[in-house]
Formats: sequence, C-alpha cells, structure tokens
Amino acid sequence: MGNQPLIVLSEDSQRTSGRDAQSMNITAGKAVAEAVRTTLGPKGMDKMLVDSMGDVVVTNDGVTILKEMEIEHPAANMVVEVAETQEDEVGDGTTSAVVVAGELLQKAEDLLEQDIHATTLAQGYRQAAEKAKEVLEDAAIEVDADDTEYLEKIAATAMTGKGAENAKDHLAQLVVNAVQSVADDDEIDTDNIKVEKVVGGTIDNSELVEGVIIDKERVHDNMPYFAEDADVALLDGALEIKETEIDAEVNVTDPDQLQQFLDQEEKQLREMVDSLVDVGADVVFVDGGIDDMAQHFLAQEGILAVRRAKSSDMDKLARATGATLVNSVDDITEDDLGFAGSVAQKDVGGDQRIFVEDVEEAKSVSLILRGGTEHVVDEVERAVEDSLGVVRVTLEDGKVLPGGGAPETKLALALRDYADSVGGREQLAVEAFADTLEVIPRTLAENAGLDPIDSLVDLRSKHDGGATTSGLDAYTGDIVDMEEDGVVEPLRVKTQAIESATEAAVMLLRIDDVIAAGELKGGSSDDDEDAGGPPAGGMGGMGGMGGMGGMGGAM
Repeated sequence: MGNQPLIVLSEDSQRTSGRDAQSMNITAGKAVAEAVRTTLGPKGMDKMLVDSMGDVVVTNDGVTILKEMEIEHPAANMVVEVAETQEDEVGDGTTSAVVVAGELLQKAEDLLEQDIHATTLAQGYRQAAEKAKEVLEDAAIEVDADDTEYLEKIAATAMTGKGAENAKDHLAQLVVNAVQSVADDDEIDTDNIKVEKVVGGTIDNSELVEGVIIDKERVHDNMPYFAEDADVALLDGALEIKETEIDAEVNVTDPDQLQQFLDQEEKQLREMVDSLVDVGADVVFVDGGIDDMAQHFLAQEGILAVRRAKSSDMDKLARATGATLVNSVDDITEDDLGFAGSVAQKDVGGDQRIFVEDVEEAKSVSLILRGGTEHVVDEVERAVEDSLGVVRVTLEDGKVLPGGGAPETKLALALRDYADSVGGREQLAVEAFADTLEVIPRTLAENAGLDPIDSLVDLRSKHDGGATTSGLDAYTGDIVDMEEDGVVEPLRVKTQAIESATEAAVMLLRIDDVIAAGELKGGSSDDDEDAGGPPAGGMGGMGGMGGMGGMGGAM
C-alpha cells in the first residue's frame, strides 16, 4: 500500500474518539441537567418555552421542559430518556433523576482526569446503585392503602412547587378520591381517570365527577337535555346507510324511482332507530356519524344521542355504566345496555359537555380542572398527572420515604461507610456516587435562596445523630422531621431515579468513540470550526441544545 492512509469513513462523517468523545458526551449530559436544575423543589423556578410557531409553555415539570426543548444531541437525548422513563414508571421525580445523572457525569469527569478507567467507574457506580436501593428498601415507611389522609399528603408533596400549589390540599383530596374510585383490587389504571381542562374560575373550583364527561353535545336541538335513570347504549359504528364498496352508477328515468330510493333509505334508518327504541335505550353514544334523518327519528323518540365519541371515551363509558360496545345496531339487546342515574348536557366554562353521572360503581371518573388562563390550567394538569402517578405507585407498593433531601443524605452517609468495604479503585467511584446524591439537598437549598453548605452540614449532623427522617424545609430553612410534616414520596420514585440515572451515566461513560454519518449537532471537527460552534462547549456547543429553536443562550 506504500503506507497510504486507508480511508474507511465517508467524507461527511465526523469521528470523535477517546477522551474527546467522553468529554463531549459528559458536557451534553451536564447541560441537560443544568437546564432543569433550577426547577427542583418547592421553591423551584419555572421555564418559559417558545416553539418555532410561537406557542408558549410555562412549566417547571422536568420531562415537559426537556420534551419541549426538542434536544437532538444523541448523548443529551440519553439523559432526556431518563426523565421519560421516570415519567412513565412513576409520574414524578423527573427533575431529580436528570440532576443526579448530570452530577454522576460531573464526578466521573474528575475521576477520568485522574486516569481512572471508565469501566472501573461504571463498575463502582453500579455497585453503589445496588447498595443504595437496599438502603432505601430498609428505610421505607409502610403505608396502609386505606389511610386517605396519608395518601393526600403524598399527593400534595408531588404538587408542591408547581402551579397548582395554592390549592394543593383541595386537589390532593380530589386526586386520592379519583385513584381510590378506579382501583380494581390491586389493579390501578389511571387511564380510567379522565382529566378535563376548563378555562375560567379558579383552581379551587376544580371538582371530581363520579362518572364520565364527554366533550360533545347532543346532535339535535329537539333532543332532551337531560335523561334520568337512563339506559345507555354504546355503538361502535355509525347510524348511517352504508356506502357501496364499489363505485356504482344508477340511472333514474322516473321521479317515482328516486322517491322509492329515498323511501327505502328512510325505512332503513327508521329500523335502526326502532331497534334502539325496542331495547329501551334512553341515551345513545355512537363512535361514528349519525344521519340527519336518524337524528330526527331519535329526537322524535326522546332519545339523547351523541356522535363521533372518541374510542377512549367509549371505553370509559362502558366501564362506568356497565354497557357493552355493540358493532351493529341490529345486534343490540337489553343486556348490552348500561345504566346511569343522570345523563345531562351542561355548560362548563362556556362549553357544552355531556355528564354521565350517578353510576352504580364509578370505575371510571373525571376530574374537572379549572384555572384563570390556559397556561395555568395546563400547568395544573401536569401537576395533577404527577400526583395521580405517585398515589397509584403508593397504593401498588405500599412504601414511602421522607422528602426534603432526607433519603439522599442518609444514602450519602451509608455509601461512604460502604465504600471502605469496596476494594480497588471502584471505592473512589462509590465515594463519588455518595457525593453525587447530596446534589439534591444542595439544589433544594440553592433554589430556596439558602446557603447550600450550611444546610448540608446541618442535615449531615442530624443524620449522624440518628434522625434519619430529617430533611430541609425550603420555606423556613430549618432541618425538620419530614415524616411528621407529612412531606413524603413513594419509595419507587427514588429507586427508579437512581436506577435510571446510573444506567444513563454508565452508558455514556463507556462510549469512547462517536462516529456520526453527518455533522453532529454538538460541536465540530478540528478542521471545520465554523460548523457547529466550539467543540462541545457548554450549551452553545450543543448547537443551541441541538435544535432548541435558538433558546440555547436563554436557559
């Protein structure tokens, strides 16, 4: 070959390897954590996110911020996945999980500079995470599923620091009632809780409806507004004449022939409505459309009908009323009907909605969330979704931990003791993991305008003295017993956060070569300095967080 260089990659490819690759990935991960860090805790600040269309989202919900930012950098996206996993699994703790992942990467960077191998770090981090989960399991507090008051405290803790905080006690009560209503033995599906947002009124006007609210109105003005002790039919089809499957052309030579066609069509529609009348239906919800003529016949019979109901709403109606979804009106029988004590069209915030209430066992319920503006209602919804998640998880697991940085402080002390028993260089990684966890109480103090060093020292001394449920009260700056104060969160919120953050950090640290088919949105090659800003340099080096719509410098 005459010592000619062998070119394997295409000209457009970009390759970063060794320490440069690790440094780039760590910087990307840290930048994501930094973007949400100031939102942590009861005194956390909000972010305003403006997309390319000018739509505005104001929130301090970690996963919402990261999704709205539209991050494209591959390493940064792996940290975003930590928040998404946390949201899917438990519904809360997304910011904590991302902040821990970012801090793990920060500590790893210091150790990498001391020539500690990434594999050693990964091994140490994994050992520390396993030990952390054991310690948390031992420290967990058992909760009785019937202890409504305690569950309300858990729900309120998840809302603290969010837009719904002013009315958190009222909302926590609604959330716990909703989750208890849809609990089916040990099976709890929060999809059976429908959240309806209404702009107008105050957050305190929010209410729980034991039944289903459909964002529709009756199809015909002559239909009744209200049906009492109603037999409810659910049709997974349409009350219309079916179109022919092939294009057919009919030549009509005589007006009588046309009238015959129309009469036949009317007869078919009449038969459909008669089928519903015969089984005794008072209210009909239809997945598809309802022909104008059928609407007229239904109105004549005094039946309240709703068309084009969403399939998710149809499922909730079936669960709430006990009705069976029927494909064709020809197949309907009395046994397929459900029952509701009241079906009524009501005005909510200027919009007409159908309320299906007074069902025997409300296994499907609706939360009406009110607020002065659209942005307020949206943020209340996000807070309530988090709250529903933590109450569900608590009922499933029956275990909680104190909040306010108490578990993290306890873990940090336990892991430092454990590090002495770990041999080799992994010991340094375990110690780094212990230091990492203290980022949570430190950030809580910073966001509350307190001195983080003083707060951390006070916390450590309390825990050294055996007060393991002591945490930081962000409002007063005092170290108090979090369990007594009712600031508690599910065990799974903490274990999942530590697990996800560790996995993401370990995966990023083990990457020593980044080969991109085109230009990476996180920096530039040495010979193309203008392409993407400084190589992996802070937020700007991430190409404005890789598609943040020019918001890189604003965060």
